[in-house]
Amino acid sequence: MTNITNIRGLFNTLLLEVIAIAVCSVAMAQEYRKLCPEWDLPQVDVPNAAAATESDMKPYTETIPGTGVAFDMVPIKGGEFLMGSSEQEPKEQGGEAEPEYFYDPASEGPQHKVQVSPFWMGKCEVTWDEYLSWLTGRSAILRKEANDPETPNTQMADAIPCPSACAYTDMTCGMGTKGYPVINVTPFAAKLYCKWLTAVTGRLYRLPTEAEWEYACRAGTTGSYSFDVKDIDDYAVYYGNSSDKYAKVGTKKPNPWGLYDMHGNVWEMCLDKYEVNGYKKLIDAADGKTLADPLNPAEGAEYKVVFRGGSWNDDPERLRSAARWASHKDWKMQDPQSPPSICFFTDACCAGFRVVRPLKTPTPAQAKQFEPDFKILDDYLKGSSR
Repeated sequence: MTNITNIRGLFNTLLLEVIAIAVCSVAMAQEYRKLCPEWDLPQVDVPNAAAATESDMKPYTETIPGTGVAFDMVPIKGGEFLMGSSEQEPKEQGGEAEPEYFYDPASEGPQHKVQVSPFWMGKCEVTWDEYLSWLTGRSAILRKEANDPETPNTQMADAIPCPSACAYTDMTCGMGTKGYPVINVTPFAAKLYCKWLTAVTGRLYRLPTEAEWEYACRAGTTGSYSFDVKDIDDYAVYYGNSSDKYAKVGTKKPNPWGLYDMHGNVWEMCLDKYEVNGYKKLIDAADGKTLADPLNPAEGAEYKVVFRGGSWNDDPERLRSAARWASHKDWKMQDPQSPPSICFFTDACCAGFRVVRPLKTPTPAQAKQFEPDFKILDDYLKGSSR
């Protein structure tokens, strides 16, 4: 009897997800595409969030409307840095390569100069508190309960519903939610969350490029880490001190630019596609010029998307500033659906993300590089209807 009950429960959960996805597709395919671009919406008033120039940029705290959930943003001044690792670093500190799982220290070179434009970056990784404000519809529900008036921002945000709040397993991997980093999020869902956050605040939030991430991680340092490796326990949550689980964000010391958990806790998703020779391709295309805000877009890919920073389950060598990893099909190994979910991983218990906000708002054409690819949703719905 218990087995039958469990099977029925699983079936009902999967059915709810398909229904929710189908309902969302109407809003996404019609309302969302019609109303885009939402960064033309007015910015919700937040102290210190407005800046016309780099010198105007200040730290600020964003509160998700209606929720009381807040996160801090740190200004990152533009500049030039040397990206990647030297030829010697991977040999001496890179550890064992696992190319079949997209960890290969050879992908960290060649080193190259990169110019990065100014942006703000989340002081910490996105937490479950922040993500669930969207995923569960909590922001909209609480605003309605409080009789908050609708605004152009909330109308647009509510037209970007979450793909599904139904999960078929514990996406926290039993490690907790409040104050902890969100994990098991697909690139499609992470980008959609950024779109929702952009709409509800009026400020453009997105995933970082790989260059932005490493520039902020290094924070003006040039070594393998942004700290002396002998002090790693003070700065990073990793295999040697994690007790086999992630930690609440911001519990270790920050890097020199005030960013927490850039090394360890959870790997952080970037916009770039993982290629072993990806840097060389960008360098060759630049024809001797310094790369300015480079991006090798992952576009609609779910797998081979770059993740940076290492995690609670990694040894120190994978926490290096230049270390690269990528999403893998095994991250959905326990997914019982056919086709598998476009919103959740089941086996990415070490992988999360953080958000950035560029000082200069991109044009709609430029911003397409940061967008969720709705072909993923279309293909999923076609597969679900078979």
